[in-house]
Amino acid sequence: MDAKTPMFPSAFDVKTPQGAEGWEDLYPYYTRFQASRREEEDGKFWFCNSQHWPNPFRPFDTIMVDYATKCLGQYNTRHLLVPPANGVDYRILNGYVYFSPIGVAPEDIEARVPQFMERAGHYFGNWDDLLVNWKSKVLAAIADLDTISFKELPEVEDLEVVIGGLGQDSTTQLFEQYDKAINLCYRLWQYHFEFLNLGYAAYLDFFGFMKEQIPSIPDQAIAKMVQGVDSELFRPDDELKKLAKLAVDLDLVDAVMTGSVDDALAAVSAAPNGAQWIAAWEAAKDPWFNFTSGNGFYSTDKYWIDHLDIPMSYLRDYIGRVQSGDDIMRPTAKLIAERDRITSEYREMMDEEAQEVFDGKLGLSRTVFPYVEDHNFYIEHWALGVFWRKMRELSELLSKQGFWADSDDMFFLSRGEVREAIWDYSQAWAIGTDIHGSQVWPDEIARRRKIHSALAKERPQPALNTPPEVITEPFTIMLWGITSEAVERWVGADEDGDGLKGMAASPGIAEGVARVLSSPDQLSELQKGDILVTPVTAPSWAPVFGKISAAVTDIGGMMSHAAIVCREYGLPAVTGTGNAASKIKTGMRLRVDGNTGTVTVLD
Repeated sequence: MDAKTPMFPSAFDVKTPQGAEGWEDLYPYYTRFQASRREEEDGKFWFCNSQHWPNPFRPFDTIMVDYATKCLGQYNTRHLLVPPANGVDYRILNGYVYFSPIGVAPEDIEARVPQFMERAGHYFGNWDDLLVNWKSKVLAAIADLDTISFKELPEVEDLEVVIGGLGQDSTTQLFEQYDKAINLCYRLWQYHFEFLNLGYAAYLDFFGFMKEQIPSIPDQAIAKMVQGVDSELFRPDDELKKLAKLAVDLDLVDAVMTGSVDDALAAVSAAPNGAQWIAAWEAAKDPWFNFTSGNGFYSTDKYWIDHLDIPMSYLRDYIGRVQSGDDIMRPTAKLIAERDRITSEYREMMDEEAQEVFDGKLGLSRTVFPYVEDHNFYIEHWALGVFWRKMRELSELLSKQGFWADSDDMFFLSRGEVREAIWDYSQAWAIGTDIHGSQVWPDEIARRRKIHSALAKERPQPALNTPPEVITEPFTIMLWGITSEAVERWVGADEDGDGLKGMAASPGIAEGVARVLSSPDQLSELQKGDILVTPVTAPSWAPVFGKISAAVTDIGGMMSHAAIVCREYGLPAVTGTGNAASKIKTGMRLRVDGNTGTVTVLD
């Protein structure tokens, strides 16, 4: 960027939204910009990670950003020694999280290369066996989470506790169960990144090789060479499609369409052939309905298995489309054919020696790339869904003891404050007095709710401080789409014009009516042929991708979920526009060009 380009504001100059005064008290001290370190804080470029955390945090929910950023960093910096990249520093400002990637000093990169090659090479060389072991570890952790139970303290301990010489009381299990849940969440986040950074690294290595061999090759062409993967992240959506087709084949459409979920299941059960469909529904539920309409990072995320009306609504939509003659399946065969065509064309442009290297790097990318999406189902969706369910059970128990009125209130405490509440309950029970929390938490939670609500009403600054001349950190570019060009667009975001520019994330051109969504709760508003415009999509939005004609997001790179899912569904996509969701209004007619990364307002 040239010297005339205006800087983004300093964190210390960003105003607190009206009604959110004192928001800093909601979050840990280490997540806040410290005035005593202003020179250091202002010396870094920070971008708002609204791709993963598009909404302000409730205090308890910061557990996810804590664990995610720490565990991402440990694998880059301490496990694998990724040559150009350490971890990602983070801060919370007005409830939103800001990231600042920490690169490796140029003079230290070369020394890390052989260590990375040895460590990563072991994983790449034993990928399949290690991945089987990974899945076993994750499923065991999920099973452990499922066993957690928070029991109300008894009026009197059982006689067996006394005469059996146990020497402990029932409060012990409360602390053990809570600590176990927190520790398992931490363990699962470490598992999350065990393979993920390697998946990106292999693709980045292939990407870099292709740019060296053919500098003019579009980023999209490189991405296409690994598309058409059979990702388990698509299984929940695929299961709904199979159930829709089965309902039509078994003449159960009217029954499935009956009333509530319970009404529909009862109607199907009473119908001829209904038992076959119910068996398929039950088989799909475990585990594939352990799927959230959000991304799993918030206590407010709704999971299909807890809210069966969500998958049922998608299922009914699929039934209607099947009856209309639509092909509801992903065009996998077409994508693979296009992938193979592009691969062959670019391979023929190289000499024999380069072709051999090409085959090796592409083969590795195709082997490891499915994990980039697969891990989401097991960690963010299934495992974190169980974690949040257990935390809600604890909140309900403490609500019953008088700590707060709403069973959802616990999430306005930090995880450390929750443990203090458990102690309050335990000591009051043991001593025979009233808990203190009933006089403390209701008013404090009400105050925090008001602050959180005020924070949510104002969109965050996209970035802070002065951007670097050139952004080169590879993970920042590929995952979040934070490029020098993207930053330039953000700086000029308020300029007049009838279009936006972003990353050409998935090819094709589409025209249609914009539907601007800010929450997964609005997905039912989408109409067939709409162009989805949103700050960010989640993997679980896949059931609506067969309905829309294109997607446009504020943030996201070539390897973001929106980009990957759109390529798998053959839809045009432009990501990383910076401000599409605020500049575009529902009802505008748009042209989305996924080949050039442009969005034009037609009407």
